Amino acid sequence: MKKYLSAIMLFFIFSAIYYLGSFTKIPFADCIGFVLSIEKGEYETVATPLSHFLYINTGIFIKDLTGLHAIEASRFLVVASGAATVALIYLIVNAITKTQWTAITTAFVFGFSFSFWRNAEIVEVYTYNCLWISLFFFSIVNTFIEKKNFYIILSSLFLGIALWVHIENILLIPALFLFLFYFRMEKQYVYPSFILFILLFSSLPILNMSQGLPFNAFYSSGQSWVKDSLKQPPLQLIKDFFQSFIYLIYNFNIFIFFGIAGISLLYKTNRKMFTVFFIAALMVYGFSTFYLVPDNYVFFLPFNIIFALSIGYGLSSVKYASFKKFSWVCLLIPLGYIFAYHTVLLTEKGKEADNFKKYKGGMNYYLLPWMNDNVGILEFTVDHKIAPEPIDWMTESAKEYIQILKSKGYTDDEIRKL
Repeated sequence: MKKYLSAIMLFFIFSAIYYLGSFTKIPFADCIGFVLSIEKGEYETVATPLSHFLYINTGIFIKDLTGLHAIEASRFLVVASGAATVALIYLIVNAITKTQWTAITTAFVFGFSFSFWRNAEIVEVYTYNCLWISLFFFSIVNTFIEKKNFYIILSSLFLGIALWVHIENILLIPALFLFLFYFRMEKQYVYPSFILFILLFSSLPILNMSQGLPFNAFYSSGQSWVKDSLKQPPLQLIKDFFQSFIYLIYNFNIFIFFGIAGISLLYKTNRKMFTVFFIAALMVYGFSTFYLVPDNYVFFLPFNIIFALSIGYGLSSVKYASFKKFSWVCLLIPLGYIFAYHTVLLTEKGKEADNFKKYKGGMNYYLLPWMNDNVGILEFTVDHKIAPEPIDWMTESAKEYIQILKSKGYTDDEIRKL
C-alpha cells in the first residue's frame, strides 16, 4: 500500500511541476497541428505514422467529455500522461529493487530529464506514448520479478495499444517476442498474449485498407526520412553517434554512472530480463541515433525509460548504498539546465544560434525544458512575421486554426495570447 501512496504523491507532484511549466502559448513544431486536429473534433479513422490515431482521438474524447478548449484538453492529456509515467517509473524500480529511496530518486531523475520534461510541457504525442511503453515495461518486470504471469498477457495488450499511438513502437516487437519465448512453458498465458498482440497489430493495416489506403500505410509516411538516413556518409554517422551521447549526458548528467552500473548488475543477476531490455534499448537507440530528422531526440524516449530503470537498479547496489544521503542532488537537476543555458550564451556560436532562433524563443527553446511565457506560433502568424528558415508546414496549420478561432469571434489580440 505504501508504494502506491508514494506513486500517487509523485503523480500529483509532477502534475503540478509540469502544469506550472506548461506552454503559455501554442509552441512551434507539431504542436499547432495537434491542437488543430483536436479543435476540429473529427475522429481519426486511419492509423498512419503521421495521424497518431490514439493520441488524437483521446484528445478529442477529453475535449468532448469535459467541454475544455482544445488547447486545455491537449495540455491535460500531455501533463497527466507525463505525471503518470513518472509514477510508473517509480513502481517499476520499486518492483526491481524493493528499495524506496532508489525508486523515488529514479522517478525524479527521469521526471527531470530534459527530453521527457520538455515533451510534458508542449502539445506532443510523446508523454502519452511513454505512458503505454512504461505499462509494457511494468508488465515485463512484474512477470520476471513478481512471478505474476497474468502480466504476460498485459504486456502484449500494452504494446499493441502503443502501436496505435506511435509506430516507432514497432521497434519493441523483438523484445516482446523474446520475452514470450522465455516464458513459452506458460502456455495458458503466452498463447493468448501472442494472439492478442497479433490481433492489435494486424488491425492497423486492416483499418487502413478498409479506408482505401495501401497495406504499408501504417508504417510508411510517404516521406524520405528513413531512406535519407541510410544514405548518410560514414563521417555523418559518427557525428550522429556522438550527438546521441550528448543527448544522454544532457538528460541524465551524473546519474549516467549509475545507469552503466545498473546495466552491469542486471546482466549478472537476471540475464533473461537483461536481454529483453537490451534488445529493446538497442533497437530504439540505433534507430533514433541515425534517423535523419531535426528533432530526433524525441525518438530516444523509450530508450531513456530503459536507461532510467538501469539508474534505479544501479543505485540499489550495495556498493552505492552510501549515496542515499546525497540522493537529494536529483532535485538540483533543473539548475543544470539554467547553468547550461547561460554558459552557451557566453560563446559566440551560442549567441549566433540564439539570434537565429529568436523567432521562437532563442536558446530558451532548446536548452530549458519549461515552456511558460514562450513565443507562440499563433502570434507569429497573426503578425505576419518571417522566420529565417522554412516553417511553412507550421504556419499553414496556424492560419487554418486562426480562421476557425475568428469564426468563433476571437479577435487578433485574443488569438495572440493563445
